[in-house]
Parts: sequence; structure tokens; C-alpha cells
Amino acid sequence: MRASGFVLTGLITLTSAALIYHRASPSVKTQMVQYKSGDETVSGFLAFPEGKGPFPAIIVIHEWWGLNDWVKENAKKFADKGYIALAIDLYRGQVATDSETAHELMRGLPEDQATRDLQAAFSYLVSRNDVQHDKIGSIGWCMGGGYSLQAALNVPELAACVINYGRLVTDAEMIDKINCPVLGIFGGKDRGIPVKNVEAFKAACTKAGKSLEVKIYSNSGHAFINEENQRSYNAADAKSAWEKTFAFFEQNLKK
Repeated sequence: MRASGFVLTGLITLTSAALIYHRASPSVKTQMVQYKSGDETVSGFLAFPEGKGPFPAIIVIHEWWGLNDWVKENAKKFADKGYIALAIDLYRGQVATDSETAHELMRGLPEDQATRDLQAAFSYLVSRNDVQHDKIGSIGWCMGGGYSLQAALNVPELAACVINYGRLVTDAEMIDKINCPVLGIFGGKDRGIPVKNVEAFKAACTKAGKSLEVKIYSNSGHAFINEENQRSYNAADAKSAWEKTFAFFEQNLKK
């Protein structure tokens, strides 16, 4: 499949208005890191808690906008909870602020390159002495939600996967590759990832005996977790989704 499967034209508008982000504690540290993805050297935004660890870790995957400040702040949220969080950069430094540019960047992202980047991110985290190598999960939103699922499909050692309104699969052979628990969070009014697709994914996972928890927020549409999306943000549902996400990772990466 090509990344164009994520097209959600007209559903989202990114605002540049000032926003109140989660403020991580002063003990959270951040840095840009570099590592190999195939023959390329790629960059990522790393957020990590104070201490020597080892800590559980999370691969954080951006929306179609790219590795922007919202995604970096989310990585800090996880570091504040005791995880090493690696926010990957699928667009090689490019960030969109309008839907047309975001659409072009997403369509231009080769699927094999993105898969290789996911595997490289996992390998980089495994290479770190401060990471618990058997406690690495993934999370993404929108386009990144679909790639979080791709991480579960292409990284057999992944320990947990959170999909926030991302592209799904139902093919039995692909579903069979999932080895970790999955949490899926979706909007009941999402026209890009409709409920019927979510139910089909759920049925396929159930048939295959996979561990899947699904939460559909009936009053929300696509990208309702992102407070930068003026047309779709739902504060109450976003708060609930974050609570479920933290509880899911706590259960699967810390116990």
C-alpha cells in the first residue's frame, strides 16, 4: 500500500494559534539523535526521564504534518511518565502547516522507506543501555496511527501498539504478524477511518486470537486528540484517550 491511503482531504485545518501544551517536569531531557536507517542517516527527537534506567521505550510517530512541536510535546509527556520516547521523522526534516503541503508530503513518502525507518527506530532503542529491550511500544496519530500498526506488523519484538485513528488492515496473513497487545482509538464521526473499517479490523483480530482493545468516541471525528485542529478537537474525549493510552502502556510496558 502507498501512503496515499491516508488521504483525508478537507477534514483538518492546522492553526497557528497559541496553545497550552502539557509541560513536562524539569527532569525530562531532550535531544536530537541520529541513527542508521538502511544506507541513510536519519534523525529523531528523543525525550527521556532522569536516571540511568533501564526504562521502557515508545516509538512516537507523527501525523501527516511531520515532526512538529505537538509531536515533540507528546514525546515529553511519555518521558514524564517514565519512558524513553523517540519521535521519528519520516519526512526528513520537512514540516507542513497547511493541508495541501501535508498531503503532498504524505503521498511522497515511500512505504518501504517508512517501514525501514520504523525498524531502524526500534533497533536504535535496543542499542541503548538505558532502554528495556523487551519493553518497547509504538504510538501514532492519523498517518502515524497507521504506521504504528505497521510497526506491529513489521517488528515482531514490539511489546505494545497504540493506533489513534490510523489506517487499518484486515488481511488474515498480515493480522497474523501482530505479536503484541493493541489499543485502537477512533472517532465515531471519522469519515477517513469509518466505524465499519474499525469493526472489520476488530473482527479480523478476534478471529486470529489477537489482543485488541478498541475505543470508539461516538461524538468525535478524525484527529480529535490534537488541540491544534480547531475543527475536530474534542477536549473531553482527548483527555479520556490519553488516560487510556497511559494505562495501556503502564500495563504492557511496565509490568
